[in-house]
Amino acid sequence: MTHSVDCPWLSSYPPGVPAEIDPGAYRSLTHLLEEAFRSHARSCAAVCMDSELSFAQLDELSSALGAWLQNRQLAKGARVALMMPNVLQYPVAIAAVLRAGYVVVNVNPLYTPRELEHQLKDSGAEAIVILENFASTLADVLDRTPVRHVVLASMGDLLGFWKGQLVNLAVRHVRKLVPEFSLPLDGGRTVTRFNMAIAEGTKMSLRRVDVSPDDIAFLQYTGGTTGVSKGATLLHRNVVANVLQSVAWFQPKLDTLAAGRQLTVVCALPLYHIFALTACFMLGAQLGMKLLLIPNPRDIPGLVKTLSAHKVNMFPAVNTLFNALANDPEFTRLDFSELVISNGGGMAVQRATAEKWLAVTGCPVVEGYGLSETSPVVTVNRFDLEAFTGSIGLPVPSTQVVIRDDDGKDVDSGTPGEICIKGPQVMAGYWNRPDETAKVMTDDGFFRSGDVGVMDASGYIRIVDRKKDMILVSGFNVYPNEIEQVVSLLPGVLECAAVGVPDDRSGEAVKLYVVRRDPSLSESDLMDYCRENFTAYKRPRHIEFRDELPKSNVGKILRRELRG
Repeated sequence: MTHSVDCPWLSSYPPGVPAEIDPGAYRSLTHLLEEAFRSHARSCAAVCMDSELSFAQLDELSSALGAWLQNRQLAKGARVALMMPNVLQYPVAIAAVLRAGYVVVNVNPLYTPRELEHQLKDSGAEAIVILENFASTLADVLDRTPVRHVVLASMGDLLGFWKGQLVNLAVRHVRKLVPEFSLPLDGGRTVTRFNMAIAEGTKMSLRRVDVSPDDIAFLQYTGGTTGVSKGATLLHRNVVANVLQSVAWFQPKLDTLAAGRQLTVVCALPLYHIFALTACFMLGAQLGMKLLLIPNPRDIPGLVKTLSAHKVNMFPAVNTLFNALANDPEFTRLDFSELVISNGGGMAVQRATAEKWLAVTGCPVVEGYGLSETSPVVTVNRFDLEAFTGSIGLPVPSTQVVIRDDDGKDVDSGTPGEICIKGPQVMAGYWNRPDETAKVMTDDGFFRSGDVGVMDASGYIRIVDRKKDMILVSGFNVYPNEIEQVVSLLPGVLECAAVGVPDDRSGEAVKLYVVRRDPSLSESDLMDYCRENFTAYKRPRHIEFRDELPKSNVGKILRRELRG
């Protein structure tokens, strides 16, 4: 790729990381996955609730499910929705859909009927693979969607598919939690059990489909925080490029540990989220890693118990999960001797969390930055940074980042502006939304992130805030991230969030929501601390204590819900 902008970050790259990757190394994700299945056939591909699949088994199961889907007479490029937590069926289904020549539409399993209906209709999904625990939501809207084929998975599928063992007690318990549902079968609609689709598919042959780099791989829905959710159109070449960019950055560090044995990546982030999809599943498959699937990361005791049975090497997570684990007494007793990468993303990593995690695990949180629209990785920090810097790092290979003002002009080093990104991982646009695509793509091919950042002379970037979250106090810009970073360092604070609220005198004022670690922490304690640490216009004028803060299913604190 020819660099049309100055790239100061290249001189800051760690040893062994190239300036460029070859996005054409794989024609498609199908090519990448099938090579992984062959190369690592005997190794464990994924483990969940004490059951595991080898890469050879993942190959066989996804081939069968892909053949079954093709037998539904879906045309190449048809959209297939996947609505599951992190269970073994998920990687099987992703590989099946891609290998059959279709498009994966990842769906949050905790969606309300309204949200699910929008996504199924907007994407034009003709089939869905769904865990039965969430089928009651689908039943509410199925008649109003284009979905014709439902594949109904249960927690017991695949557990013992290969060994014939009985479904364990945990699964029997989970089955009791399945709400009653009745899926309408009119209009030629079919409902098939997951294991039945696999069994039927094993008698069929998966037809080879010529999938090109410019074919769509994923519709990754985003923007629900600002209004109607839009589908980021991620082509095969976008995600292949981002996997190779991530491999280029991570592999030198992982190679220090590998010594010919299989490494394990924790997948506690949901696979329907682009961070886990690329940084856990796709990256892990390409490198032959074992994917440790965590169906419910909010169950901290359960997560800690699972982690205790594995030596983990790579742990992608968001700040809230790092924070919850680092403050859990049982977690601190685990063996972290082989943990070499803790990569944070999805939201700002806070200094207090990063320092606590390092003290507990001995492995620094290496913060990166990305979006659904960029497959997702844009920047990552070096792994030899021991201390927390607050930076989101350097642009990954084959990526250009510029900081621009509201007029679209590049700003000087150290000046805040909008982070704009160009690279092979940037989406083709929003699905069927040329108007929205035009708002975010510049004439010279950069994607406008909507995030305000600063780049220093060495190419390191720091996020200041989301444009829309910025608080305007008497004409001064106040960035919630800054307030939250500082307040979270107060020992009595567990979590906090800052938002703008209307104010007669200053237009807006800062309101702070706090979850206490120390029950004796008072409003006056916080006010005194903020007086010491912030200039007058940045100080919270209102403080509200909460037992918990509203979060997305990835663990991002939802400021919009606090704003009301």
